[in-house]
Amino acid sequence: MNRHDCADASAGGVAARPGTRRIRGRSRRRWTAVSAITAAGLLLSACGGSDSDTTDASGSTGSSSASSSSASAGTSVDAVVEAANAFVETLDEDQQSQVLLDFTEDNAAAWSNLPCGADCRVGIQLAELAEDQRAAAETLLQTSLGTGAGAGYEQAMQILLADDYLGTLQASGTGGGPGTGTAPTDGGTPPTDGGAAGGGGAGGGGYSSDNYYLALLGTPDTTGSWQLHFGGHHLAVNVTYVDGEVGGASPYFVGVEPTSWEAEDGTTYAPMDVMKDGMLALTDSLSEEQLAAATLSESYTDVLLGPDQDGAFPEAKEGLAVSELSDDQKQLVLAAMMPWVSIVDDATAEELMAAYESELDETYLAVSGGTGLTAQGDYVRIDGPSVWIEFVCQNGVVISDQIHYHTVYRDHVRDYGGELSF
Repeated sequence: MNRHDCADASAGGVAARPGTRRIRGRSRRRWTAVSAITAAGLLLSACGGSDSDTTDASGSTGSSSASSSSASAGTSVDAVVEAANAFVETLDEDQQSQVLLDFTEDNAAAWSNLPCGADCRVGIQLAELAEDQRAAAETLLQTSLGTGAGAGYEQAMQILLADDYLGTLQASGTGGGPGTGTAPTDGGTPPTDGGAAGGGGAGGGGYSSDNYYLALLGTPDTTGSWQLHFGGHHLAVNVTYVDGEVGGASPYFVGVEPTSWEAEDGTTYAPMDVMKDGMLALTDSLSEEQLAAATLSESYTDVLLGPDQDGAFPEAKEGLAVSELSDDQKQLVLAAMMPWVSIVDDATAEELMAAYESELDETYLAVSGGTGLTAQGDYVRIDGPSVWIEFVCQNGVVISDQIHYHTVYRDHVRDYGGELSF
């Protein structure tokens, strides 16, 4: 097995939690502690052990032994509802009208991987919030999203920091992309949002943590259906609640440019390394014959099921059947899934992982391009009866001489909580 600089697997949230939870639509056994511990150990082994200093799963540089604590306990839906209502109470009437929207297909599907502002999103822009309102919004996100290192709330906030970094590059004249007249170098169509660097105003585009939008689709409650809808460039969070339970944690789009950077205080951020390293550990474990079976004839410059592709799952599975893998390799498949699934609270993530584990022999692994995840078109996919995860490398847009990552997590039956007709 080849060795890569890897994030700490334990910090990636693979430890199981006590208790049971029912994911709407299917009752599944718990993801066992044995599975969790085995997956963590295999990922650490694939990454060359845990004794050296690495970029940890949270994305900041430090000792892996110091970052090996497991994810925090799950948060109840009651607490999410309370946080949502507390946020709404900080808003004036006009702001509430922007935040409280109907849970419709049009509103739920209003997300993108471009810095296109209100042209492609619903909700209130973070730039419009006063300090106390923004604090309440962040409390809501932290209550709803997973708190394991490298996933959930922490990862989402680092994606926003990446946009601030891009905005700084553009403002200094050292970055390309939207608002600069510089076309991307990957042969694709330049973004058309026309946003200025660091774009601030309502409805404007550009790269900035201010250019993210938050909406509540439906009425936050422990009865009925509603959704936490949050995102901006390189991030789309859609957590759906159904009758007091999490009905689904997808679609979840996450990308980052650059893949890592150093802040002014010396902190190194690499918010998606835990995802990349899990995929590398999995693909590195494949024999030549397995890799040949997993390799697709198609090439990919982006994820297949990104924005505006709801319900467009391929009819047939492609690649290598996970049933053909060894038990150790199957645990690597589970470990690779976990960083995406842990976008939500630990109890829900545990139940989702239990469902995906029970379907593992009907799941397929596919690759295209190279397996190093270092060049344009390097692509990995996990496709099961429920789970769908894609990871692809693209040439940079703002930093044109580097690659950046696009990924998406979907669920064939639980996207938008299974409440819409996609």
